[in-house]
Amino acid sequence: MSEILGKIATNLYNGDDGSVAGLVQQALDQGLSPSEVLEGGLIAGMDEVGKDFKAGDLFVPEVLIAARAMHAGMSVLRPLLAEGDVPSAGKYVIGTVKGDLHDIGKNLVKMMLEGAGFETVDLGTDVKPETYVAAVQEHQPQLLGLSALLTTTMPGMKATIEALQEAGLRDTVKIMVGGAPVTAAFAEKIGADAYAPDAASAVDTARELVA
Repeated sequence: MSEILGKIATNLYNGDDGSVAGLVQQALDQGLSPSEVLEGGLIAGMDEVGKDFKAGDLFVPEVLIAARAMHAGMSVLRPLLAEGDVPSAGKYVIGTVKGDLHDIGKNLVKMMLEGAGFETVDLGTDVKPETYVAAVQEHQPQLLGLSALLTTTMPGMKATIEALQEAGLRDTVKIMVGGAPVTAAFAEKIGADAYAPDAASAVDTARELVA
């Protein structure tokens, strides 16, 4: 049984989206539960991708290809996971702050989080503080991710945290920040809960924050 899960993980790592979807279906036909396939196949594969990306053995294009394969597997599993009682790892709202249109880093974090079993809500780019506040009210996530790629848009992170405070929602959600110019010191200064330097670290940090 575990042989097929190993195959799913390996093919996902290699970015072979066609075979991942087929193998996921095969594993289900063999009687494995959707959660076993998710954990032992897709999440296990994405964890390896994350580890090697962090170590510098894989680069952004390879991670994106692996994430595409993960999505192919998820398209088979998602309807079944929705029916069953498979707990998600947590709910994560993510977006790039106001004035900033960069989304590659954000998209990478989102894909890695989905690969780790998180339910994600992507608000896109150029997101105003009040949009984040409305999303936290609506989706009640455990985690909120703020991304900025320009030093000029970093104050948008502080403004968002302040808007959540004013709305009385700050204590309901853990806030993670990241992006090229962002540092751990800046995260602490603006009152964020955590800083992640890259997408793989973001997954580890997210897991710690919801634990």
